[in-house]
Amino acid sequence: METEGKRRMVVIAGRPNVGKSALFNRIAGKRVAIVHAQSGVTRDRILREATWGESRFLLCDTGGVHETASKQGEDPFEAGIRQQTEAALADAAVVILVVDVQAGLHPMDEAVASLLRNSGCLVVVAANKADAAVHDGGADEFSRLGYPVFAVSAMQRRGLEPLMDAVVPALPEEENVTVAEPLRVVIAGRPNVGKSSYINRLLRSDRVLVSDVAGTTRDSVEIPFSVGSGPQARHYLLVDTAGMRRRGKVDTAVERFSLSKAEQSIRRAGVVVLILDAVQGPTAYDKRIAALVQEYNRGCVILVNKWDLAQDTVTQRQYGPALVEAMPFMGHCPVVFASAQSGYNIRRTIEAIDHVAGQVTGTLPTGILNRTLHRAYEQAAPAATGGRRLKLYYATQVGRDPIKIRIFVNRPDLVKSTYETYLIRRLREEFGLEGAPVLLQFRPRSSSRGQETEDGGAAGTSKGTKTTKGKGGKIVD
Repeated sequence: METEGKRRMVVIAGRPNVGKSALFNRIAGKRVAIVHAQSGVTRDRILREATWGESRFLLCDTGGVHETASKQGEDPFEAGIRQQTEAALADAAVVILVVDVQAGLHPMDEAVASLLRNSGCLVVVAANKADAAVHDGGADEFSRLGYPVFAVSAMQRRGLEPLMDAVVPALPEEENVTVAEPLRVVIAGRPNVGKSSYINRLLRSDRVLVSDVAGTTRDSVEIPFSVGSGPQARHYLLVDTAGMRRRGKVDTAVERFSLSKAEQSIRRAGVVVLILDAVQGPTAYDKRIAALVQEYNRGCVILVNKWDLAQDTVTQRQYGPALVEAMPFMGHCPVVFASAQSGYNIRRTIEAIDHVAGQVTGTLPTGILNRTLHRAYEQAAPAATGGRRLKLYYATQVGRDPIKIRIFVNRPDLVKSTYETYLIRRLREEFGLEGAPVLLQFRPRSSSRGQETEDGGAAGTSKGTKTTKGKGGKIVD
């Protein structure tokens, strides 16, 4: 199998109602609990980072194909399968073709199998719904598709190990950039919210001084740690910062230096863990620190600490929406309720940090990215302005940490902030991107620099380029 140009990406394909999403969720494992300001963000999405054993990879679901419009004269199911699957195949190394072992071989199974033959991917068949051993014999029928067949049950978690033992070794190796440059995880917050206690609990040692006196930590302390093992493990530098106070209350040279170092640490962070005091709730200065995280376009996990002291008076279901209402611009960030004192949910905070790190440093497959944006445009095209209507042509990711997406359009000046916000929301619905800022760049489409673009926008001029700032942040050219 040719893997050149392929990524560590596994696509799950198949006709509707065979259990693709169930298998997707089973392989991907548990989700990170997230409180969102926007509705619809927490639904199942098509792309997620997954871990199987010591291996990390992207997992892509092509579910929902029955909602895709077909070409004239083409069966809508077949059109949906083709469009969704083709968009995902360019980057993928492995495809899991899901079929229903209880329903038997279907003509649409054969149509999907035919589509995959020239994909350049390793293809394996997951004969799903083999909920008991009595169903395993039915998997033999699918050998006619010409691919290795594994009897599995996503619901019962049967047969997944042999399936994944065939999938994982076929994934190409990718450079682990965190080995040479560990991601910086900055622990930030007001004084005395439990930052140092959290780090001590996290590392199960007393490597950071803890005191009841606010402001004990004067400088940023860097501590290496890693999540996972093997070549795909992510490596981090855990950074404890001095408690941040309002500048008007910073009354010594040492504290001014500490505040400056804390802001510098946030600016250089890969992920910021913003710690709040569960009893006090989000204060005005918590919002100021959160705004600083947003200003520097940093990934973020919100940790509500001292939950053991607050849980008798409020529930997480009540606290979460109130927190989002207080800081709606952070609604895309995971919220974890924990206690550094008791150890409650500390492991979950590690999972959230690692998850956000994967979102911040991830690369969105170009085919799926364009399919998502064009579907968003088809479902809600922007209103015309002065007789001109915005047109989306092509999009590509041009940066990570933060995620930067360049979208080529006919007239960048036609992009309204409300429509930019809509596009970012749709991207989050499809890709998740929990805790990760998303920055959009709108550029005119042109064959060469300086030529006229469609509708009169000139490439390389202020008229032909739009720098935007929406909920995702701002672009500085």
